[in-house]
Amino acid sequence: MELQTWLIYLLATTGLSLSPGPNSLLALTHGALHGWRRTLFTIAGGAVGFVVLIGLSLFGISALLKTSPLWLVALKWVGGAYLVWLGVQVWRAPPVGAGLGAGLEPGQAAGSGTAPRPATGGALARQGALAAITNPKGVLFFAAFLPQFIDPARSLWVQFAIMAGTFAVVESITELVIAGTAAHVRPWLHRVGQRFNQVCGGVFMLIGAALPLR
Repeated sequence: MELQTWLIYLLATTGLSLSPGPNSLLALTHGALHGWRRTLFTIAGGAVGFVVLIGLSLFGISALLKTSPLWLVALKWVGGAYLVWLGVQVWRAPPVGAGLGAGLEPGQAAGSGTAPRPATGGALARQGALAAITNPKGVLFFAAFLPQFIDPARSLWVQFAIMAGTFAVVESITELVIAGTAAHVRPWLHRVGQRFNQVCGGVFMLIGAALPLR
């Protein structure tokens, strides 16, 4: 992967990681309930889940490219349209902070002084992985997103390592920041959460409109 292409991928990945999603909400919730150190298990599980999704999407795309190179062009345009549609959905989505109370133990109110029931590291990691893998939009998104950066002339395994590694690192850092500042982010998201969604949605729409033209 060329440096310029990787930089664009890094920018797009950062925008994706900052956008609302099940794993960012889970990091926010677990950060508030369990603290940022225990949320590291959640984040690690999510990173593994995303690497699995990227692998499934990338090698599935590779199988199509072996039948005809025109599939890459078609995937770019279909993927671009999907990214624009997803941007509209993110734009219209409710604020991330609106669902922070989800995941509390029965009878425990958000913001109450009652400590949540201790969760094991394995349980938190499983929740993170399942949030990534079972997201119905996950495979569709990566199937739309990754073709924009694939170079058929280069090693697919190397590109997989670069793409998956970059996404896992960026996503993990983003979720760690969210978890570490959960108590401070919560009031801010309640105030400007809708505007935040609109910015992220606008980034998706711009990427979807511009990348197929590369």
